[in-house]
Amino acid sequence: MEEKNINKEEKNKLEENDTLSDDSKNSSSQSTGDLNKKNSEIDSLKKQCEEYLDGWKRTKADFINYKKDESKRLDSILKFSNETIIKDLLSVLDSFDLAIQSFGKDSKLEKGVYLIRSQMEDVLKKYGLERIIVSVGQQFDPALHEAIAVIESNEPSGTVVDEVERGYMLSGKLIRAARVRVSK
Repeated sequence: MEEKNINKEEKNKLEENDTLSDDSKNSSSQSTGDLNKKNSEIDSLKKQCEEYLDGWKRTKADFINYKKDESKRLDSILKFSNETIIKDLLSVLDSFDLAIQSFGKDSKLEKGVYLIRSQMEDVLKKYGLERIIVSVGQQFDPALHEAIAVIESNEPSGTVVDEVERGYMLSGKLIRAARVRVSK
């Protein structure tokens, strides 16, 4: 009987081991399935995080570019904001030139007017005004000169014969072309 009891006990133990073995197999396959599911979920979340991070990086770069563009635009506005008033003052400089031409030689008044004109031109230079230098015999440049007359001359065709009105640039931008007479 004892032998039968031992056999029954062994048989029960074997059955329990088989049951545990089946359960562990089931739980092992379950845990593998859960693990795969969780890994795919983690991968999906990582991919989503990368997409968000890339979007934020692009937005940050766009914002930095926007700030640079706005800074350049503001610099341009500041540089050329006084363009209108400087253009208006150019006619005053022209009037000074006419006054100086009308004076006789060695006139004290001429020297005074010339000093005032020079002083005014220096102030305008401080704000970016540059005179376009034109010399007789120079080749006509339509980007800097405005031909107001074409005349007969000993000079080669297309050269500047005379400067009628001075031209000016403001910080490298043409605000008034030099008015010249050109040879035929």
